[in-house]
This record gives sequence, structure tokens and C-alpha cells, in this order.
Amino acid sequence: MVLLCDGRLVCGCADPYGKRVLGDTRTASVSAVWTGEVASALRRDINAGGSTFCGDCPLKLPLKKDDQPPQRAVDVGELPSRLYIECTAACNISCNQACCAPETGITRTRQAGMLDYDLFTRVVDEAGPAVGRIDFFNYGEAFLHKRALDMVEYIKSRYPHVYLYTSTNGLALTEEGARRLARSGIDEVTFSIDGATPDTYAKYRQRGDFAKAIRNLGALVDEKRTNGLDVPFVNWRYILFTHNDSDDEMALARTMATDLGIDRLSWEITDHPEDMFSRRFTPGTTEYARIEHEIWDQNNLGNAIPGATPRARIEIETSSWLDRIGGAPLKARAGQPLEIRTRVTNLSTRAFPAHATYGRRLVRLGAQLCAEDGALIDRDYERAWLPSHLQAGDTVTIPITVKAPGTPGRYLLKFDLVSEGIDWFEKSGSRTTVKPLVVR
Repeated sequence: MVLLCDGRLVCGCADPYGKRVLGDTRTASVSAVWTGEVASALRRDINAGGSTFCGDCPLKLPLKKDDQPPQRAVDVGELPSRLYIECTAACNISCNQACCAPETGITRTRQAGMLDYDLFTRVVDEAGPAVGRIDFFNYGEAFLHKRALDMVEYIKSRYPHVYLYTSTNGLALTEEGARRLARSGIDEVTFSIDGATPDTYAKYRQRGDFAKAIRNLGALVDEKRTNGLDVPFVNWRYILFTHNDSDDEMALARTMATDLGIDRLSWEITDHPEDMFSRRFTPGTTEYARIEHEIWDQNNLGNAIPGATPRARIEIETSSWLDRIGGAPLKARAGQPLEIRTRVTNLSTRAFPAHATYGRRLVRLGAQLCAEDGALIDRDYERAWLPSHLQAGDTVTIPITVKAPGTPGRYLLKFDLVSEGIDWFEKSGSRTTVKPLVVR
């Protein structure tokens, strides 16, 4: 659910013109809107196969032939678990043909003013205890709001359990503001910078200031490093266009990201504007396949910084020669524990964290239970902790105990590492290890 800057609540972030309004926090509580008739009717209609309320929502996908609509619970509790907060719909630059461009965009069709601070605190205080994540952005540039940093600090000081994320063009911040943002406790920050040189950057980010964006990004990272902070996780998101998708330009971005010390550089693939989007990296091409694991929407771990995408080798320690050549399955009695020793090697250039103050991105070994034909039965079958941070190139022994299924038969155990709350390593191209399991 999205809180627009004028106080209205809409059902999703793909509603730039505010057409799908669920209610208004200026006249009703968040709970009243979330559980109200408009939202309840929408849930019932979606379970029945679709709703006219959704209109032209770009998130809407057609059902395949003979598919039944997925059924989701209509009783969703008193409050949402995720909330977008839009400080303003106004922007300080003009992205080429974007819906939020000041000259032609959404500010001509709905209010672009600044979110009232007292309304913000009331909404956050009501929803905060139930919300697991707040996305502190929507349309417009969040940090144009004069109290945006106050808002970030308010959320993290009062509701530290909330995973707080923001996306920015970086231009409404001062260097000191960027440093303050680093100290605020915010969990993740994305800078959108589409190019590695001023000229290419400005072709899409019209009236943007490449040097200032990079300078503020560098200040935020420097403040994080200087204070020994493990948050925020810092992304550089780079939309690929025909004017910035050359090997030289992308290589320069990789070098800059490495030198700045950011956590992740990812390419974004778009099909807009029609006369600008990259044809070189359209899905299905060999060029796309070459960077597939570095693309923003493909997975949550892929990284265009050389060596930064997590890769691991997982070996099952065995005693007999038959086991060592992979010829013997694991064996267990139904419902009984099975002790397995593994050796895990970090094949990437970044350490795998064994713990984290914010409870996400720590890395653990996971065992997934599959049927004999490979069909997934339980993705979260078992976990095991790393004994300590696993540095690049290092190997560690990790014991893991799995409880055998209660039904005898033949199964598979698939071993992979997982960055908790983010993604499995396999999604970014890391190899898994699969062992047959015979349960008697």
C-alpha cells in the first residue's frame, strides 16, 4: 500500500496518477482503509479472477488458458505489512519522457506538494508496529522534502525492526545530508545514476548533475566506512540505454563502483523511452545472457562489480571411496536426524557475513528437500550457521543436521547458501550441490 504525498492511500506503487485510491488518511485511519469495503471488495474480485478497479495497472498479468485465479486470504489482519511513503511527487530533474518529469508528468494531474509531517508521524505510528518494511520513495524525489532526513530518523528510532529502504537520484542531498543519511540507521539506499560520464548521464537525467550525484554517493559510502557501519547497504542502479551501454562505459562504471566501495552495481533493463532503450541487451540475446546475473530485476544478489556476485563451492565430507566419487547416497531412517558435514569455499571477492546487526544479508548454509525427480518439496528444510565470516577464497567446515522425512522413499537434498531475507546464491548463478537421500 502506498501513502501518496497528499495523504491518499493507493493499492500499489504502479499508480503514478493516483487512479486506484483505497482511502484517505486525512479522514480515516490506515486500518479503516486497509480493512474497508474498497480494499475488501478488491481482494474478493481478484480471487474471482479480476477487478475493474485495477484498470490499466501494469502489474496485472493475464491468467493462462484454463488456469484458475490464485486464492489469497481475504482476512489480511488490521494493518498492512509493507508500506510505501511518498514525500512528494515533484522532482528536481527531468528524466526523458518519464511520467514524473515536471514538464509533462504526474504533477500536472495530481498534487505534487510535500507530505504533511504530522500526517506522516500519525500514519507511521499507527502502522509501524505491524509493518515489516517501508519503502521511503515513490514518484518524485523523496529528499526534496525539507524534513525527509527527519522522517528517516523518526522511523528507525521509533521502529528499529522496520526494514527501511529508499531510492534517490542523489541530487537533493548535500554531502552532509548524505553523511547524515548513512548514520540514520536506514537499511538500504539506492542511487539511480545512468551513465559513467557526465555527457551520457545527462541524456536521460536531463538537468542532472553527474558530479554531484557521484560526490554524494561517495560521501555516504565514506561515512559508512569511517564509522564502521554495516548499514546502509548501498546500491548503484544503472539503466541501460543506447547511449550508455558500450563496453567502455560499462567497464568505467564497474571501476568507479569498485573504487567508491559501494556494495552493489546493477544494470536495469527497460523498454522506454522507445527511441532510447538498449537494443543490445534485450532479453533473449547473447549479450543479455552475458550480464544476466548482473541485472537488477533478475535476482537480488547479482553484482556488476567484478567478483562481487556471491559464488560458493559446497562439498559433502564423506569417509568411503565410494562416497568420495559420488556413488553412494545419504541414508537415514524415517523421521530421524541425519548429521552431515560440509566444506564450503567462498569463490567470490567479498566476505560472506555470518551475522549482521540488522538480521538480513547474513549468510547461512541451507538444505532444500526435493523429490527424486528434482521437484522442490521444501525450500527451507534446514539451515546451518557459518562459524564466522567466511573471507574471500577461504574454506570452512559446516556441520548441518537434517531430519529425515517421515515417509520412506528416495529423495534429493540440494545444498546452497542463502543471504537471509535477500536470495539464494543459485539465483545469481552459484552452483548447488545435490545428494541422493534414501529414507527407510
